[in-house]
Amino acid sequence: MSKATLILDAPALQRAITRIAHEVAERNETSADVVLVGIQTGGVLLAGRLATLLAGIWGHSVPIGSLDVSMHRDDLQGRLTPNVYPTVIPFDVTARTVVLVDDVLFSGRTTRAAMDALNDFGRPKRIQLAVLIDRGHRELPIKADFVGKNVPTALTEKIRVQLAEAGGEDSVFIEPFSSTPAAVSGSKKNEGK
Repeated sequence: MSKATLILDAPALQRAITRIAHEVAERNETSADVVLVGIQTGGVLLAGRLATLLAGIWGHSVPIGSLDVSMHRDDLQGRLTPNVYPTVIPFDVTARTVVLVDDVLFSGRTTRAAMDALNDFGRPKRIQLAVLIDRGHRELPIKADFVGKNVPTALTEKIRVQLAEAGGEDSVFIEPFSSTPAAVSGSKKNEGK
């Protein structure tokens, strides 16, 4: 079995996030209406970085929240017991532009679940999607508005995103999917996107 291949190193990952921040700023002229909501877990860390960059561009802080979609997924029956993380949205999303942030876009099911979960908090004016990696293989008609890097993958491969905030070194790898039970449970988040 072949080993992991580096797709983005730390500088390339930072450039991708910076580019996304500038694209978000360019597309949203009314910056006071924009809020960021990171999808647990990797999306939360990326949303934090985007909030810092956008604050520098716009000159004011950007509200940030976190959203767990585990119980809103449509494939709960076929998955291992979900890990549930906190949802914290300390602002009203009604009539705001909500930028959902995630690390990897795959099937689109996580994004659909995030939109369903977001409805529990109000009715946004608009929802936009920012992802670090779009790996293809969509099962639903969902497309990201802002993409750090498109990485065509095979279904036998997975994307592994490591961020410094989670104790790793900023990097993104593509690697073969391992079918061992430990690997499946440890990588299921990226596989289900």
